[in-house]
Amino acid sequence: MQIVIVPVDFSETSINAARYAMKLLTGHYGVNMILHHVYEKADGASEASQRLSKLKDELMTIGIVKITTLAEEGSDFITELEKLARHQQANLIIMGITGRSAIGQTFIGSNTLKMVKQKICPVLIIPPDCSYNEIRNVLLTSDFNNVNANTPSVPIKKVLKPFQPSLHIMNVNSEHYVAITEQYQAEKDRLSEMFAEFNPNFYFLGLYNVDEAINQFASDKKIDLIIIIHKEQTLFSKLFVKSHTKKLAYESNIPVLAVHE
Repeated sequence: MQIVIVPVDFSETSINAARYAMKLLTGHYGVNMILHHVYEKADGASEASQRLSKLKDELMTIGIVKITTLAEEGSDFITELEKLARHQQANLIIMGITGRSAIGQTFIGSNTLKMVKQKICPVLIIPPDCSYNEIRNVLLTSDFNNVNANTPSVPIKKVLKPFQPSLHIMNVNSEHYVAITEQYQAEKDRLSEMFAEFNPNFYFLGLYNVDEAINQFASDKKIDLIIIIHKEQTLFSKLFVKSHTKKLAYESNIPVLAVHE
């Protein structure tokens, strides 16, 4: 993780995400964290730069990471963030989630999801009020469908490697019984080889409700990070767009890393 972008709008949620990022990245050699703010009018440049500088000073009191600040004018947050990420060849974007209100929930389904859809780099989403915990246990959800083609192992391993966590790989399917099928076993073997350096543990849960299963598993195993492979209209969309599945984002306080196929 050489280049990490943390967009801030100076809301408490975005500042909390910046604090989380600082603690997460401290101690990792060669990382450059870019604090990025987009203002709409030219006369906002001076204030934006001053506020970024003040935030940088605060962050430097809680960790040691090289920080660059960047304030730029723009009418569209996602467009400017996308351009910056491509220009800097960013390895990771760390974003907060804005609010529990209806407006905040719309943000989840728009800006955050839009950034994931750009397929530039992984996006780490920090829930409101999330406090940093050392990354010791990571949950990777998988549909166990053609995993060699559909699992972006390289970016996932780049994120995991600095932390060397215990990796838990889980599948939820109501058709699971006592033993998994030969097809699932074959996909399991491929994933086991793919992530061999992390000695993954596998779990096959015969349940109907995917998001509830994830919540309960994350609580039982003391999960510090959940990784979801983004596919159109699948698990990521269910967790972050449908109103009845907001629990993971708003109540569990577990960061979610969205990685595209």
